[in-house]
Amino acid sequence: MGFGFLFWSWMAFSLPMQQQNASVTMQKKILISRTIKGVASYYHPRFVGRETANGEVFSNDKYTAASNHFDLGTYVKVTNTRNGRFIYVKINDRMGQPGRVIDLTHRAAEALHFVSRGLTKVTIEPVPASMGRQAILAQRESDDAALPDNAM
Repeated sequence: MGFGFLFWSWMAFSLPMQQQNASVTMQKKILISRTIKGVASYYHPRFVGRETANGEVFSNDKYTAASNHFDLGTYVKVTNTRNGRFIYVKINDRMGQPGRVIDLTHRAAEALHFVSRGLTKVTIEPVPASMGRQAILAQRESDDAALPDNAM
């Protein structure tokens, strides 16, 4: 009876926990692999120099963003639905605005052409890290090429 009871206890209590943990893992994977639509804003300059949630120092000159909908380190494509412009950014921070889906750097907001508005509607979709890194490098190069020769 002792062995049967132990076996039953193990089956009754440990398997549901394993199944529960598996479902949480699956939900998390689904969360970071879907497209999200909502409102984007951009950081206030007072955050420059502060530490972000992943430990990086915040700079408004980078292609980074804050979001509560994606894991830290996730690369995403952000499309301004008002004008069709898109950019790639890396999620490196969390945000406190529950009504917004992403908070971009000033540089990213300029690239999407919504600085004067302050807010815009966007679509956000996760991309592979290698694609995101390459796209951000290309964005930086095109920004540098657009500067006048005496500005560098």
